[in-house]
Amino acid sequence: MHDSTADYLRSVTLDDVRGARKMLAGVARVTSMEGSRQLSGLAGTPVHLKCENLQRTGSFKLRGAYVRIAGLLPEERAAGVVAASAGNHAQGVALASSLLGVRSTVFMPKGAPLPKISATREYGAEVRLEGQVVDETLAAAQEYAARTGAVFIHPFDHPDVIAGQGTVGLEILEQCPEVGTIVVGIGGGGLAAGIAVAVKTLRPDVRIVGVQAEGAAAYPPSLAAGHPVAIGNPTTMADGIKVGRPGDVPFQIVRELVDEVRTVTESELSAALLLCLERAKLVVEPAGASPVAALLSRPDSFEGPVVAVLSGGNVDPVLLQRVLMHGMAAQGRYLAVRLRLTDRPGALATLLGVLSVVDANVLDVSHVRTDPRLGLTEVEVELHLETKGPVHCAEVGRALRDSGYTVID
Repeated sequence: MHDSTADYLRSVTLDDVRGARKMLAGVARVTSMEGSRQLSGLAGTPVHLKCENLQRTGSFKLRGAYVRIAGLLPEERAAGVVAASAGNHAQGVALASSLLGVRSTVFMPKGAPLPKISATREYGAEVRLEGQVVDETLAAAQEYAARTGAVFIHPFDHPDVIAGQGTVGLEILEQCPEVGTIVVGIGGGGLAAGIAVAVKTLRPDVRIVGVQAEGAAAYPPSLAAGHPVAIGNPTTMADGIKVGRPGDVPFQIVRELVDEVRTVTESELSAALLLCLERAKLVVEPAGASPVAALLSRPDSFEGPVVAVLSGGNVDPVLLQRVLMHGMAAQGRYLAVRLRLTDRPGALATLLGVLSVVDANVLDVSHVRTDPRLGLTEVEVELHLETKGPVHCAEVGRALRDSGYTVID
């Protein structure tokens, strides 16, 4: 499993995935499969959640990283390994290296969330903060590898990594033998490619649907072109699938074995994360929630039973707060309104009384008194409200207008 050009370019077989599973015995968890009554009702067919967010290190990345490092020659292990990542791959490489007694250095962007930096260090890696974006971090890691002889562990573009991720597919077939469709997020393509190899070899009738964030969707143009195409400035909150170019090795597998690649919006990702938290009681990062977003977007377009792979749960608490508010707004459960009031004692209390009658929960109130658009006796008030859905939002707006308030769009 060393890194000759022929080895790098070879494809991945079911035997590779089965071999990876033997390596991972006692290392990676066989993660649970949970049914979702909410999603099953929407899809009109049983929907199950494959909970890789509950894997060690909080994502599937440990599987591929361990198999890749375990396959190194003794002299390669002695040189140590290096990786570049904003989070999940960093933690996977750090823990895998510690378990195998290999020295690891992980380059992370300077803006990486502090919990992910701390976790990577705690798993045993030396962390170096380089670059503002992942591409700069990647260049720093590759320069380090060339200078020191450390083996660069790619997050998705290597057969051993793909074989490790493919063990998720074997578990799915055992836990849900009747599966009709597997939905999985795609960034570089390692997880989708590995699952496709395992599942399509044993069950070619199973449909595999990949999901990308709309602002970071490199696979659709690449599949259309017949080769990996880089997109400029991928943008999405789902950093786990924020990849500007498919990997060469996974691309060929995805092209051959994955039936369809769809895209989802940021609002759909927010709504999916919120559903996982509220209804399934699972903390899932935006990339991990992408299959659920696809189900919410077009629930009647999947042949069941459906397995949605929740690929990770490492979400920064600050981002989680923002995403939850975004998800609530997308569902009509959060409303921001601006009003103009006469600046006199009791005016705000009267306004709050109107909101109380229609059962809107006030989360935040802010005043503006010095805007040139305001009259001498006017004040502008911005209210953030928790509501019960689109119908309730309309009721709140109607109650305010009926009470004589000017709602500013």
